[in-house]
Amino acid sequence: MPGSLLSGSYVKTLSAAAIDAALSSPDSRVQPGSLAPRYDVAAYRLTYLSTDKYGVTTPVSGLISVPVKPAGAVSPVLSYQHATTFLDANAPSNKVEPYEPPQVLASLGYIVVSPDYVGFGASKGQDHPYLVATPTARVVIDMLRAAQAWRQGQKVVGNGQLFLVGYSEGGYATMAAHRAIQQEGGALKTQLQAAVPGAGPYDILKTLDEQLARVSSTSSVLGTLLDPSVLSRLPTSVRNEVRRLLLRQMVPEDGDVSYQTLFLDRYMANQRDLLARDHSVHLGWAPEAPVYLFHGRQDMTVPYAASESARDALRAAGGRDVTLTDCTTGKLGHLDCVPEYFVFAVNRMARLARDL
Repeated sequence: MPGSLLSGSYVKTLSAAAIDAALSSPDSRVQPGSLAPRYDVAAYRLTYLSTDKYGVTTPVSGLISVPVKPAGAVSPVLSYQHATTFLDANAPSNKVEPYEPPQVLASLGYIVVSPDYVGFGASKGQDHPYLVATPTARVVIDMLRAAQAWRQGQKVVGNGQLFLVGYSEGGYATMAAHRAIQQEGGALKTQLQAAVPGAGPYDILKTLDEQLARVSSTSSVLGTLLDPSVLSRLPTSVRNEVRRLLLRQMVPEDGDVSYQTLFLDRYMANQRDLLARDHSVHLGWAPEAPVYLFHGRQDMTVPYAASESARDALRAAGGRDVTLTDCTTGKLGHLDCVPEYFVFAVNRMARLARDL
């Protein structure tokens, strides 16, 4: 049954001092000195059941990072959704390093739950359902439920608070999970305090339309060729070749994770209704818990307009606490804003979190 825990195994314990020192590493996504680790962190790899792109139950994995606190202490739970990566080695349960966000966030006092996603870790070799709303939400929610079962067995006690965070694809996964949690109701909805999604392609149509407009501004011929109103009238074999060429530009040569391209295929076929229904995550709901969006205006990877569209749609639907905060650092690009995002997310959550 999806959400069932299959196994849990100890990985390692990292000291607060090691985590603090690692913030100065070139690999760190947090600026040194911007956060102050307080606790050692014990990391465990969980395997559990979720569903793949077809809705078929499959074993998957993830990481739970636990702050080492005095006996009897409780902590809020934080679900961290990782960004796009084409390397299985970068999945949370495979890369348990002191500078990685799950360990940094846990060192601040949160129990951090981090799904690897379908296609990574225990499910490597399967297609990763990239930017498909339902399986993306499911793998996050199922991890939370499996982690709850594991925590009960290990006597790792939460305080009844839940937070959702993630950047880029992780921001998309955060909003997908938030929507599903609210629509399903139950304990997770009651526990959810806030979501802090950063720079995610929540509005898939706006994201792809903006990217196409950028291509057209530099090459009108190429822009016309890639326009769905043109591509959709061409043979499927032509669209497949265009997709192959696009993926060659996106996927590094050493990438070892297979990505499902349904969103791209539907865009090239001009299937806008299906994209809105199955891929966008900002439509059809009004968040009851706060949503604190974050994005850089000069982001050339995920257009800032995707966050504007999400903010406006969520507010129009009745969301009472939906904000969009601009990145202010450096060039305001996609990767430039990652360190500021994590400080923003931590500061936002700290206003609500107890028992840190």
